Amino acid sequence: MTDLRPVVLIIGSLVTFLGVFMLAPLFADLSGGHESWRSFAISAVISIFFGIIMLIGAKGGQVRLSIRGAFFLTTISWVVLCIFAALPFLLKPVPLSFSDAIFEAMSGLTTTGSTVMSGLDDMNPGILLWRALLQWIGGIGIIVTALAVLPMLKVGGMQLFSSEWFDPMGKFLPRAGGIAVGISFVYLALTIICGIVYWMLGMSAFDAMCHAMTTIATGGFSNSDASFATYAPVGADMAASVFMIAGALPFGLYILAANGNPMAVFRDVQVRAFLSGIIILVMLMLIYILVQQPSLDVHPLRAATFNVISILTGTGYALGNVEAWGPASAGFFFLLMFIGGCAGSTSCSIKVFRFQVAFEGLRSYIGRMTFPHEVDTMTYNGRALPASALYSVLGFIFAFFTCYAVLAVGLSLTGLDTITAISSAATSIANVGPGLGSVVGAEGNFASLPDTAKWMMAAGMIVGRLEIFTVLVLFTPKFWLS
Repeated sequence: MTDLRPVVLIIGSLVTFLGVFMLAPLFADLSGGHESWRSFAISAVISIFFGIIMLIGAKGGQVRLSIRGAFFLTTISWVVLCIFAALPFLLKPVPLSFSDAIFEAMSGLTTTGSTVMSGLDDMNPGILLWRALLQWIGGIGIIVTALAVLPMLKVGGMQLFSSEWFDPMGKFLPRAGGIAVGISFVYLALTIICGIVYWMLGMSAFDAMCHAMTTIATGGFSNSDASFATYAPVGADMAASVFMIAGALPFGLYILAANGNPMAVFRDVQVRAFLSGIIILVMLMLIYILVQQPSLDVHPLRAATFNVISILTGTGYALGNVEAWGPASAGFFFLLMFIGGCAGSTSCSIKVFRFQVAFEGLRSYIGRMTFPHEVDTMTYNGRALPASALYSVLGFIFAFFTCYAVLAVGLSLTGLDTITAISSAATSIANVGPGLGSVVGAEGNFASLPDTAKWMMAAGMIVGRLEIFTVLVLFTPKFWLS
């Protein structure tokens, strides 16, 4: 890679913006009379200083990236941002160890939602706001990455959406900058509406704002150790279910809907499959709850709906202890971790469209076994499905589960029990958040894990969030050949 100035220029801009965002929790603590505002002041100064240094060092560079440069930038920018985002966690009032601070920051930016922090109900507002902001920043970041970068890089079948979304949106918005602005407007509007709804239901203005950010980002960080069980009495869980779905739908289709094509969302086969899947899975879990008759603090339908949507979208909020619902509940929610929401959303994991493409390939293959001379054109969303896209999707699914298996084995070697190891690997690589097993416990806190396991999980979070190949390609010798 001959010219790193474009990479340094963009990363410098991102770090500077991150430092500016640190001013929000600074003022939150300062207005509340908390001495911890100093930690955000120091972190903001450090971030802005290094961000400006990178901008000055890259002066004169043109923002023109090759494919190889785009791969490198996508991964290294998230790593660098994570390091600077961890600064407030390293300072008072927490303070966390370096491993815990990186874990929390990575979990926030990748919208995973796993945490090593406890005592959230009594924590200073600055740290709570910073956790929410990290997930909100990570949510908009992954949408832009999914719509503008991954289709160009042809990662995991995302090239299917380069024409599905960009061609129609090009009639309303410029190719890159306008689309980013449009997505940001939709993202901000959904966040504001969600926050207002939470506040009207009885949340405090601060809790409503923080949870709105983590809901639309499908991140799952909460201001309470009990997660959404604290807010269920006011019915906030029902509103959260709606907005988690909103965050897991393709944001490119929102832009089309806002520009005179409101049915674009519902004509998308991915969206229809996702919404239908939610209904079926909720009904299955509701039947199971009614049969098992566990002790619940809310109506069984509310409990089933909220938890299914939370895990399926990768948000990771909790409403009660699902492991106590019966012997099969943990396995049911464990499998949901691997599905995810729609491409081009804040959601995570494998995603619905890849299952659809894989099943289309399987249908075609079985058809050719029966009628080998029949011409069978594979289609997706009303268009011909290129063989390259099918191979890309199948390769992604294989790489996803390979990385999951490697991570699970690695975690088990740190001394974790089997259930904790396999669930922690799944929640990391799928960016879901909650964990299972005796080490994690009913509250889903990962503080007791050894530092080695936390670093492994942090690595799994960024690999899963950046669609596997975006990171793995950097470890191939051919990538670095000039």
